[in-house]
Amino acid sequence: MVPITEQQLEQNNANNNGKPEIKGEWYVVHTYSGYENKIKVDLTKRVESMNMQDKIFDVIIPEEQEVEYKGGKRKVTTKRVFPGYVIVNMVMDEDSWYVVRHTPGVTGFVGSGTKPIPLQPEEIEKILRQMGLIESKPKILDIDIGENIRVKTGPFANFEGVVKELLPDRGKIRVAISMFGRETPVELDYEQIDKI
Repeated sequence: MVPITEQQLEQNNANNNGKPEIKGEWYVVHTYSGYENKIKVDLTKRVESMNMQDKIFDVIIPEEQEVEYKGGKRKVTTKRVFPGYVIVNMVMDEDSWYVVRHTPGVTGFVGSGTKPIPLQPEEIEKILRQMGLIESKPKILDIDIGENIRVKTGPFANFEGVVKELLPDRGKIRVAISMFGRETPVELDYEQIDKI
């Protein structure tokens, strides 16, 4: 899936009563944990072999990039946001339900009883934005290198640090936080910090 801009999303929403994609609705599918990639591949093959391209459009595994610093080295890892789930963009009817539901490894749709419930537009938009599939306008904060900040949210909440680098194109900053008597570099979103 190619990242789309907020303007394209707004145009899609205007054309499609607020849905993030023009073609269908997004449904959450429960799977065996650890088999999400296999199910994505298998479901994609089933869609092609059963000629369901006009009803099942996309399968995504909600993931996000996580930056860690170990031994002074930067390491980027991919982390599953919802282990055991994939999200499918589809037009729900008996045939498309059958194709998805009977894919090996799929245990069912998320919903009440036997009726699958689609995600709300704001829910899928948040997931796609978190995955980087929708480009968002980064929030700009009036802050300079060397200024002191306090972390509001996340694992470093209530820690104080010093701004070391600004990354305005990504809406992030790099901060040195003092933990256990050592300076630890941390990358944070602008929304996570307050100036002191």
